[in-house]
Amino acid sequence: MRSQWENFLKNLGEWQGSFTQFSNQGEIVKDTPSILQLEASDDNKTVCLTLRRFPPSPDGITKPPVDELVREFKSLGREILFFENGAFSQGTIQLAPFAKSGAEFGFMAENRRLRLVEMFDPEGNLDQLTLIRETRANTDTVERPPLSVEALLGTWTGEAITLYPDLRPPDTFSTQMNLQLDDTRKLTQSLTFANQTISSTATINGSILQFDGGSNIKVYLLPDGASATVPQQVKLRQPFFFEAGWVVNPNERQRLIRRYNDKGEWESLTLVTERKIR
Repeated sequence: MRSQWENFLKNLGEWQGSFTQFSNQGEIVKDTPSILQLEASDDNKTVCLTLRRFPPSPDGITKPPVDELVREFKSLGREILFFENGAFSQGTIQLAPFAKSGAEFGFMAENRRLRLVEMFDPEGNLDQLTLIRETRANTDTVERPPLSVEALLGTWTGEAITLYPDLRPPDTFSTQMNLQLDDTRKLTQSLTFANQTISSTATINGSILQFDGGSNIKVYLLPDGASATVPQQVKLRQPFFFEAGWVVNPNERQRLIRRYNDKGEWESLTLVTERKIR
């Protein structure tokens, strides 16, 4: 098994893209072009991150200053975990009262990356949803269409691997998810994993799925085949999870799930790679 640092190095390169911020209603608030460079030195023992964002001019004439962030890494923090394909998540380790919380998720597929940031305000309400679509410099790639309910319908089978913050050996298990529309145009979901099955229904409201039955879970359907699964509110004494998904192609989807226990402690990170079989 590769080390966490080796998995991190899968993300090296220059990535051109944009940061797209969404409202709580799933509407685009703003879109900011970006260039991210991850460069290794000292025989891959040091990585320099340079992020440049190019905000639009308020008046359409004056060129605004470039927003630049530079960081150097020689090791990785406790808040982040990487998988062997370069996918990762970083975020809150411990939920605290009256403090912001959230997570970033990152996927890789050949010369494309997709990242998603889900942030919650000090009261535990969704505050910011940012989709980051990136393409490796000097490559020609095609963006996926915005995710639709129709693209999710069917039966998906997959394999999941769960990593733990204390770096104990990972767990692996098979998954199966079936998504269909019932006679009332509600989405029905049956998810089987680790010898348990969970069934649920969701109301479709444009690009947002609201799960029924007292659940506080919403799913936002986003551009480039992406999805964000978020609790309407995070709070102590209630376990919760953050999730991001990416339909890489019509018959392949990846999901990252970051789980927290009822003490607000980050417990695990799971990558699910699933394929549509019918």
